[in-house]
Amino acid sequence: MAILKVARLGHPVLRMPAQPLTVDEIRSPDTQRFIDDMIETMREYDGAGLAANQVHTLKQICVIEVLGNPRYPDAPHIPLTVVINPVVTPLTEEIEEGWEGCLSVPDMRGRVPRYTAVRLECRNREGDKVDVVAKEFFARVIQHETDHLKGIVYVDRMRDLSSLSHLAEWQKYALGIREPE
Repeated sequence: MAILKVARLGHPVLRMPAQPLTVDEIRSPDTQRFIDDMIETMREYDGAGLAANQVHTLKQICVIEVLGNPRYPDAPHIPLTVVINPVVTPLTEEIEEGWEGCLSVPDMRGRVPRYTAVRLECRNREGDKVDVVAKEFFARVIQHETDHLKGIVYVDRMRDLSSLSHLAEWQKYALGIREPE
């Protein structure tokens, strides 16, 4: 396995739509190795998820996992989820603004409106069909990662850029976390 290079905001690959995979492509050794590398990369950088676009690959693959993540200490646990060829459908009209960050926009946070419940239809790493209902934080992460596969970055979804903050200022002023003096 390998740690992959993460594209940062401004790299054209983040604005390109990813391509779907066939079941044979999903099951290929190259794709399986790539998925393992994505998982290792996401974990190395404490991401809640990672989309293939973010590691310079235009394939409809993303990985999601939150298990004691220091970047999201209060987030509910999300088991490792491999999402391929996703279709996301809102299950409610309820939208909630919440703080998001991104490995491709390092050291920044912003408030992003997202549906509070979605249906995710996709394939898993074995190529099997998956149909999941996700709510709250899991729904937010699904929307964030699948946006990447469409060439959309979270800052594009922000209604008001005044909440866009550097991580240190976000922790200090939005969360009220003060460094010891």
